[in-house]
Amino acid sequence: MAIDGNSRPQLAPGCRLGENDNQRVLLMPERALRLNGPSLEIVSRCDGKHTVAQIVADLQKLYSKAEPHKSRRRIFWVI
Repeated sequence: MAIDGNSRPQLAPGCRLGENDNQRVLLMPERALRLNGPSLEIVSRCDGKHTVAQIVADLQKLYSKAEPHKSRRRIFWVI
């Protein structure tokens, strides 16, 4: 499945970012997932305002040590 770089991902209804014991968590119905590093960076940008291309570009800047084509594939896998 190809991902459109112009699409604007957002969290599913009922999901939101929150905080628990000074750690960011993804709150979902009946569960929570602690986020850090790249996962937090990606989910925090899935707000319906950022395009996939913008998210990828932001993360490539943050994690520029990775090879661009590999980091792009990894980011698309998460989104």
